[in-house]
Amino acid sequence: MIEPKGLDTKGFIRTISCRPIQPVFQAVVDKLCEMLRDCLGSLIDSVYLYGSVARGDAMAGRSDLDVTLILIREPTLQDNQAIESVRISLEGRHSEVTKVDFDVGCLADVHSPENLCKWGFWLKHHCRCVYGNDLANQFALFQPSRLIARAVNGDFPDVLATYAQRIEAEKNVLLIESLKRAASRKLIRSTNVLRPVEALSWPESLEDHVDHFLMTYPEMRPQITSFLCQQQMVDSDQGDFVERLRIFSAWMQLQI
Repeated sequence: MIEPKGLDTKGFIRTISCRPIQPVFQAVVDKLCEMLRDCLGSLIDSVYLYGSVARGDAMAGRSDLDVTLILIREPTLQDNQAIESVRISLEGRHSEVTKVDFDVGCLADVHSPENLCKWGFWLKHHCRCVYGNDLANQFALFQPSRLIARAVNGDFPDVLATYAQRIEAEKNVLLIESLKRAASRKLIRSTNVLRPVEALSWPESLEDHVDHFLMTYPEMRPQITSFLCQQQMVDSDQGDFVERLRIFSAWMQLQI
């Protein structure tokens, strides 16, 4: 019998490790918290990192700074403009990260029972609190399910469509490559929405997601492998990438 992957000894999905933030990224994380406090103040409930910086395996000059920001209420236009100014400032001052991404939510959404498999799972298993009230402590550990996969990545049609538009419009070659890597990661992780109901494992790395996906869809190996290879490739052909991205996204939507 194949041992399920990505789980702890009790069958729950593993959480991210609590290793210290890599020293090269400490300054940008500190500045992130400082700038958010200055511009949003008491509107902030909590700030989290997710992705490679949160896990402690980021690469300076190649990794993004991925941030989940929970506010005590829905942000206004002025609040969103303030968050955008923080993003632009951090990207301009800190070359150790290629870009900064914010996922913004509010307490009401986090506490809503209908969002348990989305916000509850996300905060408990993917996020690392760096400021404020750690809401992850309010949730129990989760076990693998397709419901969770679809709650977290069911937005892939809109997200990938937005990436395609941004890549087509972008002129900066370095930013194009960064966007292509980010789009590839989103696509690969989103394949988990097609997981069999009876599947016990939970993919963690991109390679895990690809292996997991190919167990059900082996005929898609060339397509999914091309997106995995995008993490190491430098290829400024925007048109070819965008076309492949849209075709794969459309195919996934037909499988659901």
